[in-house]
Parts: sequence; C-alpha cells; structure tokens
Amino acid sequence: MLNEQLVQDAMQIILHAGDARKYCMEALKAIESDDFETAEEKMYLANKEIVQAHHIQTDVITAETSGKAGQYSVLFAHAQDTLMTIYSELNIAKRMLAIFKKYDQRIQQIEYQMKGREEHE
Repeated sequence: MLNEQLVQDAMQIILHAGDARKYCMEALKAIESDDFETAEEKMYLANKEIVQAHHIQTDVITAETSGKAGQYSVLFAHAQDTLMTIYSELNIAKRMLAIFKKYDQRIQQIEYQMKGREEHE
C-alpha cells in the first residue's frame, strides 16, 4: 500500500503541472493574437505553478535521500513525467514568445520605414 503522503504529493505535482499547462496554452493563444502582454502574464502564472510542482518533487526526493525509506510509486513516476513534459512545453513557449515579439518588432520597424518612404514620395 502506498504511503498516503506520497499519493498526496504526486497528486499535487500533477495538479500544479496541469495548471501550468493550462496557462501555457492560454499564453500560446495570446501569442496567436499578438497579445504579448497577456502571453507574458500567462507565462508568469505557468511558471509559478511549475515551480510549486517542482518544490514538491524536490521535497520528496530530498526526504528519500536523507534516509527516510522511499517506496516506488507508479503514480509518483507519472507525476514526475508529467512535470518534466510540461516543463519542456513551458520552455518552448517561452522561446516562442521571445521569437514572436522579436518578429513583431521587426515588422513594426519595416512598416514605420515604409510609411516614411511613402510620405516622402
């Protein structure tokens, strides 16, 4: 039988990671709409959630390595897998946000230059 605390910790990791994924998807939708301010807010919230999940995981691993008897748990392994998968998604979304903001700036600069040329013609 699994340790009740380990089950609770695994479920908390899954819940926080799931919330992080939800915010990440909302950020990506905001990027699609060129709403970078909302995207940044959603990525901030996603990061807060993933950090909470990571702290729980670290606490469990630290307890086990400090001599408390650990027990293998498929549920905890699933929670760790979920955490790492969503962490990767967040990293990709962060890069996408930076890339799209950079492209948006470049497009605005080109449009500004074109407008200036049209006014001089």
